[in-house]
Amino acid sequence: MADAKTVGLVDSDSVQIKKDPISNQEDSNDVENGHVVLSDETTADVIDSAAERALCRKFDLRLLPVLAIMYLFNALDKGNLGNAQTAGLSKDLHFKDGQYNQIVGIFFVPYVIFAPPFAMLGKKFSPARVLPLLMFCFGSFTLLTSATTNFGGIFALRWFLGMAESAFYPLVIYYQTTFYRRGELARRLAIFYAASNIANAFSGLLAFGVFQIKSTLVDHPWRWLFIVEGSATVCCSIFAFFYLPRSAAEARFLTEEEKALAYRRIQIDSSSVVNEKFSLKESLKVFKRPTSYCFLIIEMCIGVPLQAVSLFLPQIVQRLVDNTVTINLYTVAPNVTGAVMLLILAFTSDGLRVRFPFVCLGFAFTFIGFIIYAAIQDVHAQIRLAYFATFMMCWGTSAPSVLLSTWYNNNVAHEGERLTLTSVGVPLANLMGLIPSYVFQTKDAPKYTPALITTACFGATGCLITGCLGLFMLWDNQRRNRRQGVNLTAKDVPTLKLRDGPKVEEFRWFL
Repeated sequence: MADAKTVGLVDSDSVQIKKDPISNQEDSNDVENGHVVLSDETTADVIDSAAERALCRKFDLRLLPVLAIMYLFNALDKGNLGNAQTAGLSKDLHFKDGQYNQIVGIFFVPYVIFAPPFAMLGKKFSPARVLPLLMFCFGSFTLLTSATTNFGGIFALRWFLGMAESAFYPLVIYYQTTFYRRGELARRLAIFYAASNIANAFSGLLAFGVFQIKSTLVDHPWRWLFIVEGSATVCCSIFAFFYLPRSAAEARFLTEEEKALAYRRIQIDSSSVVNEKFSLKESLKVFKRPTSYCFLIIEMCIGVPLQAVSLFLPQIVQRLVDNTVTINLYTVAPNVTGAVMLLILAFTSDGLRVRFPFVCLGFAFTFIGFIIYAAIQDVHAQIRLAYFATFMMCWGTSAPSVLLSTWYNNNVAHEGERLTLTSVGVPLANLMGLIPSYVFQTKDAPKYTPALITTACFGATGCLITGCLGLFMLWDNQRRNRRQGVNLTAKDVPTLKLRDGPKVEEFRWFL
């Protein structure tokens, strides 16, 4: 076997060795001393595409529904504060001026601090086990919020809620990269992330229904919101703990042939070494690359409009509605269409194997939506345009977040580096929720003009930086091709060669 490289540990009994039907020799993939050995001639394609499609269907049916439901509850528990506020939360707990903004903002501090260490624990002990534990914790804290009687109690619970939710999304992204190839990832993450939009829409419907409950068991209707959502989250976490497979190799719904195929798919088009043991020193090398900081800056630009819509859409829509009872109903349609737009952009991005133009498009939606809404003086005279602007706000927040996470995960083959960058980038985007939590001031209601303009500026900046980074990657790919006298793209280079990233001569950016 010519110029072979040892690329990962695996049980040799689970690896299917193909033999040439003419020479009866093993092909370029061998097993030596419990390692899978792949030749340098290995391409980024798996021969049996029908088997691949069948395998992906199994993953889609077994994993995506459960992960989507888990994230739906994650988004509900994080974003229900805005719904509770419309039902008199601040008044009932006797908040002073600015205290509501404080309980919104404090969530993001532990969210950033604890995301990297919790994500690393998730890598060590498997996301399939750590994700349900985190879910059980944030469901419990949501449930306890229903019993709070003062600012101090809800402030402390929001801190612990931020801790429990910190590593959830980064771990889900990493978990899916161990099952899907790079060109398959965006649409799966989009289906998963669409649960967030559905949650925002459903939270409006749920809040509307719950707030109609007349009961002597609780003194204020908003408490029922936390009781219902927290209880459902805890029950779902218990199911997920026993349901999710730790890896493809341990998935009981796969045959031995499917497990071998799943391993090889990830080896050649996702990870340089599959299920590599986590090393902090190795993983931190991702921050030696300038592009990592560009991705982080883009995450910051995404975070402001994303959290503005998630946390303050009911307050933004309140300007359009005379009847306060129906405020939450008016948030449903924008969030639903946001989920649809997310799926359209993600499926198109996967089909074209291109990310950055669609991230730019999402930022453009954000900028236009917030600017239009801020510019309208009399919303009742132009209510259709104003309401359409809220749709654009939702279109422009979800898609860039998913596609950006997919984009940098596609460009990092080292599993530890991939997890580390995600566990810093995603919380950093959420940390930017501090900005809308403080610029959406009660004194600016109902127009919130300063907050809307600030959010639009972050959308414009994100679009500019994303475009510049994408053009740099395109130029660098062409430069590498000219230097080597070839015409390669990212899909032509197996990820098993790319452990050292752009330092590798064959490296090509996934645009």
